[in-house]
This record gives sequence, structure tokens and C-alpha cells, in this order.
Amino acid sequence: MEQKLQEYARLLVQVGLNVQKGQRLVISSPVECAFFARMCAAEAYAIGCREVVMNWHDDAMARLKYLHADDAIFDEVALWRRHFFNDYALEGAAYLAISASDPENFKGVDSGRIVRAQQASGKALKDFDRLQMSSGFPWCIASIPIPSWAKTVFPEAGEDEAMAKLWDAIFAAVRISGDGTAVEKWQRHLDTLRVRLEKLNELNFESLHYTNSLGTDLTIQLPEGHIWEAGNDVTQNGQTYIANIPTEEIFTAPLKNGVNGVVYSAMPLVHDGAIIDGFHFVVKDGKIVEAHAARGEETLKAAISVDEGAAYFGEVALVPYDSPISNQKILFYNTLFDENAACHLAFGEAYPCIEGGREMNKEELKAKGLNDSITHVDFMIGTPDLSIVGKTRDGREIPVFVDGNFAI
Repeated sequence: MEQKLQEYARLLVQVGLNVQKGQRLVISSPVECAFFARMCAAEAYAIGCREVVMNWHDDAMARLKYLHADDAIFDEVALWRRHFFNDYALEGAAYLAISASDPENFKGVDSGRIVRAQQASGKALKDFDRLQMSSGFPWCIASIPIPSWAKTVFPEAGEDEAMAKLWDAIFAAVRISGDGTAVEKWQRHLDTLRVRLEKLNELNFESLHYTNSLGTDLTIQLPEGHIWEAGNDVTQNGQTYIANIPTEEIFTAPLKNGVNGVVYSAMPLVHDGAIIDGFHFVVKDGKIVEAHAARGEETLKAAISVDEGAAYFGEVALVPYDSPISNQKILFYNTLFDENAACHLAFGEAYPCIEGGREMNKEELKAKGLNDSITHVDFMIGTPDLSIVGKTRDGREIPVFVDGNFAI
């Protein structure tokens, strides 16, 4: 176990973030994950990191705040917090987020308070959000188990057994075996993703048509000059990094006003400390005009009303149903893993996946047809029978997915 933990911490610091000598590292972590955050900090200092700065958070304190704090504070962001995120982002510091939380931590919390806090944060942390979306600094999201999450994933197991099972599942998903070969495994994996995205970029699709037995029948237009990207990326100053570990996706941005039809979720979505399940959207000219859910509908409707752009789409991501994460047959109740087990879309902000996009400002990206929002929420739509047919700009129709997997 100790060898696997060390290998995981080394993978995140040296490959996920590729921390450079003299660079500052910011780690955002739940207090329950302190031991692993310290391991990551030690790895960073070992390669010459200038300083490791911690941003601790706690599920219990967050819940108490949303239930009992003075109502006015949800429209405010402390000045120190603005400087903490924006200043480090402008500096080009590396940013590691350890994602682990109780999937239902905010059950019973007023969703209006959550939305207002997101709106306030979106306004206050504009520099951080802009630079993160445009690769202005290296960032990586990864996870380790905590008991409340593990028990949600494995409800029939005792706490110790659930934690052990979730550790095993995470190590398998991130290609950690404890033998020191993770970096080589990741390089081979990234090579596979690169071959697929090159094929997609060569085809230069005008649109994608999604259908499956759940009832999804959705057409997504892609903007002229769109670019498919994979999980590995390069900052504006040339530093390579991997934003999500694990990652199985190839993604691009849709045309904001070019999405039409109906799309059904294939998995539950954990968002804002609540579980949303059995949901679907009706979409017209890019906008979600109807949202229905068997569970968590209020949370879902709040999520798409954070701002004007929250009701439009910002990401189209392709993930084979026959992926290492999907093949574990585990519902993780954590988007970092579940989005890499199935094709997914995201409503909200678009990544600048367009020729020259990283050098464009917000207005220039919007002029190219990309969505702008303070939110970005992935939800899973991939199924074993998903069909995606791409239409090229010269009118050819080419199968992209057949029976849930790549056909190109």
C-alpha cells in the first residue's frame, strides 16, 4: 500500500502537474486526506518546488455553513480568497485538487444559497477561471477515498471493507500497481488518445448525431475551426500536464446555438452535494428548455440557472463504453471517474477548443460560437448501444460510435 501511495503521489506531481523547480504548488484538499496531501507536498519539494501552499476544506464545516450562516455571506467572497486563487493563477503556480466528498453532503440545503455562492465566486475568481480554462497554469484533479464516499459506492460493505474496495478501484483506474510502471503505462495511454483525436481532427465534422435506447436523439453542431483535444495538455508557456487523473476522454466544444433534440442521462450525477438521477434535457437551438429528473430535479434546475450560459452546452466528450473504468462496473458517484466511464456532455463554460482559441478573449470566443458561463458541469450519456454518426462538411455521414465504442 505504501508503495502504491508513493507511486500515486509521484505520478500526480511529476506527470499530472509536471511541477518545475522553483514553481509554487497549491494543493486543495479535504482535511480527511491530509496524509496524502503531505505525501504530494513531499514529492514536490523533492524536485525543487519553491513552496507548497495548502487550501483545506471540510464537508462537515461546509454543510454547517450552508445550513446556518448569515444569509448575506452567500453573496460575498472574502478579499483574501480572491487574492489566494487569482494571484497564484496569474503567477502560474501549479494547482492540485484532491477531490473527495460525501455525495449527499448538501442534502436538504437550500439550493438558492448554493447558486448565489457560485455566482459570487464566479465574479470574484474570474482570473483563476479564465486561466484554468485556457491552460494558463498546470492543474490536475485526482481522488482518494474517504469513508462517507466509500460507503455510498459500496453500501453493503463495512467502512473498512468499503475503503479498501474504493482504494483498489481508484488504483486500477489510474494505472497504479505499485511496481513503478505507472508513468510508462500513462505514456502508452496518451499515445492511444492522440491517435484517435488526430483522426477526429482530420475528419473535421460539421455535426454529430447521438441516438440510443434510453431515448436520446440529439444533434450537435460543431463550430468551424473546432479542435479535438485529449486529457494531456500544455500551458501557454510550454509546461505539459494532465488535467484529470484518470482520463479516458477526447473532447471539443459544441456550437452554442447548434444543439437540438433530447438527451437522457446514463448515470446519476453528483452535483452540489446532492445526487441527481433519471434525468433528461430537451434542447432547442442550443438552450435547455426542459429539465426533468426522477431524483434531484430541484438541484438540476438550479444548476442550469446559475447564469445565462448555464443552460447551454460547453463540452462534447467521447469515451468508449469499453474503457478501464467502465469495465470495473462500479458507479463511483464522483464525476472525475464516472465521466471517464462513458461519453458525456457538459453544460456551461466551453473550453477554447478552436483554432487560436487560447489567445482569444471572451468576446472573441463567443463570436466563434462558444458558450460562456461561470459553471461547467459534466453529465454522462454513454450506453452500450450508443450510436454517434458524424456528418462532414462535404456531406458524408461516418459512424463515430457503434454499440457504445469507437468505430473510427
